[in-house]
Amino acid sequence: MRISLNWLRELVDFTMTPEELAHTLTMAGFEVEDIEDRRTWADGVVVGKVLSCQPHPNADKLRVCEVDIGAAAPLNIVCGAANVRASLYVAVATPGTYLPNIDLKIRPTKLRGVRSEGMICSLSELGLAKESSGIHSFDDEDNLELGSDVRPLLGLDDAILDITATANRADALSMVGIAREVAALAGATLKLPEAQEVSIAAKGTGLMLKVEEPQACPAYIGTVIEQVKIGPSPQWLQRRLQLSGVRPINNVVDITNYILLEWGQPLHAFDRDRLQVVAGKNSLAIGVRFAQQGESLKTLDGQTRTLQPQTLLITANDKPVALAGVMGGEETEVHEGTQNILLEAALFDMMAIRRSGRSQGLRTEASARYERGVNQAELEIACRRAIGMIAELAGGLPVVREIADARPNQSAWTRSIELRLERVNQILGPIDLGEDVGELQAPDIERILTALGCQVTPAAAEKVWTVTVPPYRYRDLEREIDLIEEIARLYGYDNFCDDLPAETEAGYISVDQQLTRKLREALRAAGLTELVHYSVVKPEADTKIIIRNPMFSEYSALRKDLISGLIDAFQYNLEQKNGPLNGFEIGRIFWQEEDGLMEADSVAGIIGGDPTLGKWTRSGREEPMSWYEAKGVLDNVFQRLGLKVEYQPDRRDERLHPGRTASLWLQGDRLGTFGQLHPQLRKERDLPDAVYVFDLDLDVLLDYLDRDENFIPTFHPYSSFPASDRDIAFFAPSQVYVAEIEREMTKVAGDLLESVELFDEYKGENVPPGQRSLAFRLIYRASDRTLTDEDVESVHGKVREALRDKFNVTLRS
Repeated sequence: MRISLNWLRELVDFTMTPEELAHTLTMAGFEVEDIEDRRTWADGVVVGKVLSCQPHPNADKLRVCEVDIGAAAPLNIVCGAANVRASLYVAVATPGTYLPNIDLKIRPTKLRGVRSEGMICSLSELGLAKESSGIHSFDDEDNLELGSDVRPLLGLDDAILDITATANRADALSMVGIAREVAALAGATLKLPEAQEVSIAAKGTGLMLKVEEPQACPAYIGTVIEQVKIGPSPQWLQRRLQLSGVRPINNVVDITNYILLEWGQPLHAFDRDRLQVVAGKNSLAIGVRFAQQGESLKTLDGQTRTLQPQTLLITANDKPVALAGVMGGEETEVHEGTQNILLEAALFDMMAIRRSGRSQGLRTEASARYERGVNQAELEIACRRAIGMIAELAGGLPVVREIADARPNQSAWTRSIELRLERVNQILGPIDLGEDVGELQAPDIERILTALGCQVTPAAAEKVWTVTVPPYRYRDLEREIDLIEEIARLYGYDNFCDDLPAETEAGYISVDQQLTRKLREALRAAGLTELVHYSVVKPEADTKIIIRNPMFSEYSALRKDLISGLIDAFQYNLEQKNGPLNGFEIGRIFWQEEDGLMEADSVAGIIGGDPTLGKWTRSGREEPMSWYEAKGVLDNVFQRLGLKVEYQPDRRDERLHPGRTASLWLQGDRLGTFGQLHPQLRKERDLPDAVYVFDLDLDVLLDYLDRDENFIPTFHPYSSFPASDRDIAFFAPSQVYVAEIEREMTKVAGDLLESVELFDEYKGENVPPGQRSLAFRLIYRASDRTLTDEDVESVHGKVREALRDKFNVTLRS
């Protein structure tokens, strides 16, 4: 909001400079975005009178003028304006004047051989207009003093502060609100404008109020004012509106805008006779309701708007005439021929106006104030003030006044809060007293709160007060902590000590965070891209957790796993011709149990497509990733983390292939699932032939990595002696897992066995039914000697015997 300091000085006595006031308001929590000091725009520009105006001897479009500025001798000025002539009173920039808006310093010079000792100014050169067709002349020459400063005449003796108030300070969107704040900060006297009592000339009939939505419109005051004379507003009113960034229109509309700026209360003036034409009856019923499907309204900006069910309307005999609290209708606007008006002063619900404006894509000065909350206690004051100004400046005579008021009694517009001195000092800490520090004292707190308009009453307990909040601060002063914040603001944040606590320690990340980062690095190193999805998803048939108040109906459920989102992302990338997406996500999932809602962090990934880059060796043909290639990507991650994970067949997830899915186990704990997407699901989603997913329990993973033997790397000595390898092949029952075979080999061979690797599996011809052919390579090595054939054969024989005895295998080699 733009604040005129001259206007502000009429409401509160203060002596601060614009810079000092801006600093004071900034320290009190208001953001001063800009200081527009208009006094510098015409410093050195004075009133002058053109005594004579002669053509320039050497230029057709120039004039040589003698201008009296009250000095001993008139100035000789060359002027190129077409409207310059003798006897005009003009604004003259004297030599040495700097005009910042055109970046020009006036110096005596010669123009086409003729001496020029100044410049006759236009409004654009003084910063008051974007373009000017000629010089500016003053109309009221009788009261002008030659040589006097032109700034008071043009409103350039003022400074403007552009202030942004926080969302909770709706009262600060008005001159009265800022004046109250400045009075409290500066300890100055407040002089609020008086509102005269309204006297109705005659109890007229023909006006009724029909508020169908009292919750959306708690109060509505309609006043019919007759014998109005529409015309331009006086210069002082136009100038104040212009300084505030509002374009003057006519006296009635300007008055409603003026009250909006002064009190923060939006008003609207209807043409009474046009309302009657729209209503189509002798009687007029002004209503407030929500729009119906198919209704439309042409607003003041000339646009015909299709109304939505959440759009709040003002109606005349149930016909829409305005968007309540947002913008009026063009059909009933005040115009040059208006003689009778209906003045609307109303309170509208914040949420109703926000939804209404959003449905139409509109946000106006009026709706901005309604959305933050208009002061309920001063509605009548703003209305009376507007009626008085209309009577004074437009000759209006109020004849009918109707009120629909569903507000609670006045006691509901204020509240009492208990405030403790001990709590104030506990929250705010010590204050800086120069060479010493201290605490806020009771007189300081009472002075500050009284300055804010609060009533401070000592309670029964010592150093405890009962603070009654004024109505205009009802919306943002709700608790004790709010009062403490106000005390800090007005006492000055910069007056409190800023010492750090005595004991501090360096920041750090937790062990879980370190391990999670390590997991991310391992997944990225395996070639997977990290993905992030919303925790809210589209509701599905089997979704158990539905959000009661979702922002969007499309996202109204909590996700139960990460795999669904990864499949959607994989499909989207294919549809966008970006190729297969190999990625992972670490996020939170939710599920319902008997004890209530549960949540945990999970890790999931998706792998698919052709893993090779160049396909020219295959004539450009795609080669789907095999199950073992995808498993190798996951094994690479486990290897980097030092995990020994076992794979066992699994058929629990219906989205995965029943014969190509494994559960993952880590030292007896279920870690997760890895498998290929079910062919039916791939067909429905139009996905490639082979797409694989994994889902890991992050808690199990972090618990294992957090153990000392795993968290702290341990050095294992390596042997400098050569290794000896042996192969073993056999027929084994199909139901025997490879992990069980490897575990038995490691147990029997003991420390001499360095590694076991499966390098061949075969099913088919020459293999007994219900069995498969497996071939392993075993690497033997000792740390203290070179193994002999006898050493190796002895251990290798034990391995063969153990496999035959435990798994009933048939040895082939």
